[in-house]
Amino acid sequence: MLDSLVTSKTRIKLLLKFFSHNNSGYLRSLAKEFDESTNSVRVELNRLTEAGLLTAGEEGKTKVYRANQSHPFFDEISKMVSKFLGLDTLVEQVVKRMGEVEKAYIIGDYAKGVDSGTVEMVLIGRNLDLDYLEFLKNKTFEKINRKVAVSIHESEPEGLMGIMIFGK
Repeated sequence: MLDSLVTSKTRIKLLLKFFSHNNSGYLRSLAKEFDESTNSVRVELNRLTEAGLLTAGEEGKTKVYRANQSHPFFDEISKMVSKFLGLDTLVEQVVKRMGEVEKAYIIGDYAKGVDSGTVEMVLIGRNLDLDYLEFLKNKTFEKINRKVAVSIHESEPEGLMGIMIFGK
């Protein structure tokens, strides 16, 4: 979906990085992370900054980029990125039919804004339907071509770092 609207693969990677979670980055680290030339990343960073989608600020001698949360399209782009990653559908289905889900977190690479191909989730709850979870994992892979790794806990593990996508 997103790749048919946005033709630059580098721009897609940048949108995923900055709009899937409140990440920041600088030119050389982004080029290394994406395995792209600094020039191609620079061109796309400039385009997104000129469009107002990213902000650029100085941290020491380094220019750091972030998603512009005050841009009128920030929420819509974040939702598009989430749909592209398939997280909205996955979470909705998990919460509706899995059982007593109290909280759900995205952890790992996706929580950092990196599209690694594997979505890591932590579910907090009891009496969860593990057969249905396996079905959802397979369906998600078929639909968005990404693996889903899920760990289940009855209570929230100490020091859990990630994005809460369901719960309070």
